[in-house]
Amino acid sequence: MDFDFSDDQEQLRDAVRKWVDKGYDFERRRAIVKAGGFDRGAYGELADLGLAGLYIAEEHGGMGMGPVEGMVVMEELGRGIVLEPLGQTLIAGGILGGYAPQAVKAAWLPKIAGGEALVVLAQQERKARYRLDVCETQASGSGDAWTVSGAKSVVPAGDQADAFLVPATVKGKIALFLVERKANGVTTRGYGTQEGGRAAEVTFKSAPATLVTLDGLTALEHAVDIGIAASCAEAVGVLDKTMAVTVEYMNTRKQFGVTLSTFQALRHRVADMKMQLELARSMSYYAALKLNAPAAERRHAMARAKYQAGVAMRFIGQNSVQLHGGIGVTDEYIGSHYFKKLTQLELSFGDTLHHLGEVSERMQDTAGVFA
Repeated sequence: MDFDFSDDQEQLRDAVRKWVDKGYDFERRRAIVKAGGFDRGAYGELADLGLAGLYIAEEHGGMGMGPVEGMVVMEELGRGIVLEPLGQTLIAGGILGGYAPQAVKAAWLPKIAGGEALVVLAQQERKARYRLDVCETQASGSGDAWTVSGAKSVVPAGDQADAFLVPATVKGKIALFLVERKANGVTTRGYGTQEGGRAAEVTFKSAPATLVTLDGLTALEHAVDIGIAASCAEAVGVLDKTMAVTVEYMNTRKQFGVTLSTFQALRHRVADMKMQLELARSMSYYAALKLNAPAAERRHAMARAKYQAGVAMRFIGQNSVQLHGGIGVTDEYIGSHYFKKLTQLELSFGDTLHHLGEVSERMQDTAGVFA
């Protein structure tokens, strides 16, 4: 199988990497964290690169690209631990483009592609854990007149977004709606997240909503799978940089008159970290290649990829801190921010244990020596 990237994909990677290196350095990121964890200006710069329209068809002002290009972009954003939630934009573009009526596509996709509107997925509820089929938010109405009532937690940039994709139950079945943040009945309570980003608790009280699809669970599963693939790719970028700063530290820090990199036991540990990085990278490729597969195959692939990525994130993050010693957890040192980002990504869209259960559940038909 050919895993080489095309010239267009390499040019895309180069453009994003240059922006991260020159336009989103550690000091700018630190300033954004202090200002609340989200910068509309930085998000606009991503949109100017065309990234907000990555999964949006050209007829709606997007780039009409696919999962491999999405993986390339998210990996580079991971290297810079970029706070602005482009992964959420990929979800919005993919789901609205694939499930919404033409009128909704025409109204929202050009604005998303141009960076004028940030649309995020608001699916997490307190009692749901990571189960997508548990939804207490209710919707009522018919035709074009719908309202949504309920609450969603840990919504990315929830108090800054322009609209939400909201799963809600209609007569016992989950449907998917689009709700504008400034609509009547919508309230948000924003807060900073542990890795420096921003999220919010969002409450809907008979808020006017636009129906995206009545087959909401299918769309929601697809949305989460796009998010998982984006998270795995972003994690690879973070892991790459975590490895780089760790190796650099070991090549410069001296103990007993020699650099840490001369100690064989520590070199073996770095080799184990490198192996985990490559496992995470290969599974990120796997996730990207399976993102357009049939639903059952896609869901199984995403669970496998997220599980392996979670193992790698925990192993590399923790070992990086241990190899650094006390400096590894100080706020002044960039390595601690990579560690925080890895912790956040490991918990996003289902943690490692959750996806281990998902993988196991989908192996029941082939488990056992007589399968």
